[in-house]
Amino acid sequence: MVKSRIGKITMAVLAPAMALGATVGLASAPASAAVWNSCDRWASTSLDGYRLYNNIWGSGAGGQCIWANSGTSWGVWADHPNTGGIKSYADSTKTINKSIDTLSWLTSDYNVSVPSSGAHNTSYDIWDSAHQYEIMLWVNHTGSVGPIGSWQANVTLGGHNWDVYKGTNGSNQVFSFVRTSNSDSGTVDVKPVLNWIAYTRGWMPGNAVIGDVQFGYEITSSSGGLNFNTNNLSVSGG
Repeated sequence: MVKSRIGKITMAVLAPAMALGATVGLASAPASAAVWNSCDRWASTSLDGYRLYNNIWGSGAGGQCIWANSGTSWGVWADHPNTGGIKSYADSTKTINKSIDTLSWLTSDYNVSVPSSGAHNTSYDIWDSAHQYEIMLWVNHTGSVGPIGSWQANVTLGGHNWDVYKGTNGSNQVFSFVRTSNSDSGTVDVKPVLNWIAYTRGWMPGNAVIGDVQFGYEITSSSGGLNFNTNNLSVSGG
């Protein structure tokens, strides 16, 4: 689950600043030639039609820095303590703003390098424009992390096999598709996933407008400092 950005500052518990750790982390990431970088918890910028967010929204967070060569080539260094609860969701966002029933296609390519330690997932976080429905597509995960809600089905959609979970975070419905084996690169055809949710299961209306498609790293722990690199990303729909 990723916290909605609506009211995120008031809902999140502010963690102590860790300026020294953040500075060391940024130096250890491939950020020397980056066109943008920041260690601010709410840092964001727009590049090449994508919006990048550092997005340290959870309580008990440590230091985290984000860097970007472009909207589709970027990464983060994070040093979050080995405690429970999601600390951050650094991501790159593409805005679609088309309803499911008028969206002809929606696809994405991803290529990432993620650590084998810590607790985290690499995921798409797809929101309707009203923030009533959240669709998460986990392409890989490591450590003690899991989706919200209860198991519903196993399906093959959009080029991947998923275990599907359904639940609520108290603010919106959450549909999580967890890939049954970890993947660091591939293509996701998102439209069949949306069709299955809306038309096969009836969990959301077909006229719901898909607002943002986010892709990034939901980090629970990364003690000692870990690097998460997005080598390549593309999101397109029409």
